Amino acid sequence: MRKKIKWTIIILMVLVLGGALGFYIWKGETKSYSPEDTVYYQKGSLKVKVFYNRPYKKGRDIFGDLVPYGEVWRTGANEATTFEVNKDILIDGTLLKSGTYTLWTIPNPDSWKVIFNEKMYTWGIDLTTKEAARDPEYDVLTLEVPVNKNLSPIEQFTIYFDDQQNLNVMFLAWDQTVIAIPFKEANPTKKPEA
Repeated sequence: MRKKIKWTIIILMVLVLGGALGFYIWKGETKSYSPEDTVYYQKGSLKVKVFYNRPYKKGRDIFGDLVPYGEVWRTGANEATTFEVNKDILIDGTLLKSGTYTLWTIPNPDSWKVIFNEKMYTWGIDLTTKEAARDPEYDVLTLEVPVNKNLSPIEQFTIYFDDQQNLNVMFLAWDQTVIAIPFKEANPTKKPEA
């Protein structure tokens, strides 16, 4: 009886370790197609860090096809994209407290919904349903932004920052689509008057 229990435990351990090893091999393989990247932005004492995975276009139709319209997208590939900010900010006039969030989007032809969610997820999609892993109960901010068209296609999904008209702007760009998410520090430190 003890020998049977011992072999059962050994078999279960081999299965668990084999499954974990298989997942990490598969995860490493997906990174070769959509490499991870981290982009940093700093203005004064405001610091933003975005971690995401960057899929390639590779001749495919992206929005409305590979990334369907009207459905939640993990905003990249592999893990859910994360957005970390060290100070409270205002996005479209709405407060987003300092912290780390997952960033989700719902692309449409003329506008996108951008969603900041306070839950961290191990992967960007639910591997059983193949749908976005996002739990809407943890959404803390949702806004809608217009779509801008880029004249020449962008081969690899890119997130970048710029300053425009006294605002900080985060851009999401892929294929011929670019969206801009303007934000500013909620309580900027005022310089003492001379």
